[in-house]
Amino acid sequence: MWQRRVKLAVIVSAAALAVGLSLLTWLWHDRPNLDEIGWPAPALASAAASDTVTVTWLGVSTLLFDDGETQILIDGFFSRPPLLDVLLNRPIDNDAAIINYALDEFRMRRLAAIIPVHSHYDHAMDIGAIANRTSASVIGSASSTQIARGAGVPEDQIAPITENQAYEFGRFTVTLLRSRHAPIGWRGTVPLDGSIDTPLTAPQPVKAWREGGSYTIIIAHPDGTTIVQGSAGFSENGLRGINADVVMLGVGGLESLGRDYAEDFWQALVTTTGARSVYPIHFDDFTRPFGVTEAQPRFLSDFSTTADWLETFRDRWDTGTQLFLPEFGKPIELYPPPAPET
Repeated sequence: MWQRRVKLAVIVSAAALAVGLSLLTWLWHDRPNLDEIGWPAPALASAAASDTVTVTWLGVSTLLFDDGETQILIDGFFSRPPLLDVLLNRPIDNDAAIINYALDEFRMRRLAAIIPVHSHYDHAMDIGAIANRTSASVIGSASSTQIARGAGVPEDQIAPITENQAYEFGRFTVTLLRSRHAPIGWRGTVPLDGSIDTPLTAPQPVKAWREGGSYTIIIAHPDGTTIVQGSAGFSENGLRGINADVVMLGVGGLESLGRDYAEDFWQALVTTTGARSVYPIHFDDFTRPFGVTEAQPRFLSDFSTTADWLETFRDRWDTGTQLFLPEFGKPIELYPPPAPET
């Protein structure tokens, strides 16, 4: 009798496991189609226009700014550890081949600064490896500087952030303002909060890359000003009195925080600054290989819903603002001249 019960329990457990795995597989593959967002394409930079200020989106919130003389990299995340390594908390390491490819493919030969918005692995994992292959300075929080030190970056290339200080790189002026990470953890917490207090030497599990403080980055140039908000967190009134032409709007997890939060987020970043162009970033699945752009699964954060909300907020608060979806690896002309009047 007991043998029959054990056998039945095993069968029921196996069936439940199979159903659970099937459900998880379905949920993981249920994603919005980015081609159906329907926003206009941004103005791509001409190869002949060497003095145009451009930004190239390289996935998540890694952004390469370039004015033909100087380059600035926001974040540095090329290695892209696979999903199983993240879920099983396996040690992850910088992917030298991918980093070398990215630096060469996107011609990062005039890189002056690497500036992570915070120190989670999907933003700052490769900043030290990139700095070691260039002469760029790492400008970051105390935690970000520990990532650079762990990679062996020379101290004269490491600069801890001084908040509200203007950093000059060629014709770019960069200012970092203290902000907040999106509260997308359990019960409104910040995932992997805390700081990195000693040099972080890879390989380490993803939990080693702690948030370490989040920043809004203002990148000013004689041709225009762009605000980078790498996380869907914000400080109320943090940008009051600051004007911008463009906002790179981190929307990772935004849908999960609810429409009211998302509307406050839009007003704090876009309405307050008067930006006329908005580019969502951090909407893609960062467990996919470098260069592969897929929206995150709907159960984590539905980007199609987020996109609908952003259109509604724009139509309600900022009718003159345009929404664009960046395309991986394509340099965008940030401040195109106005179209001639007909």
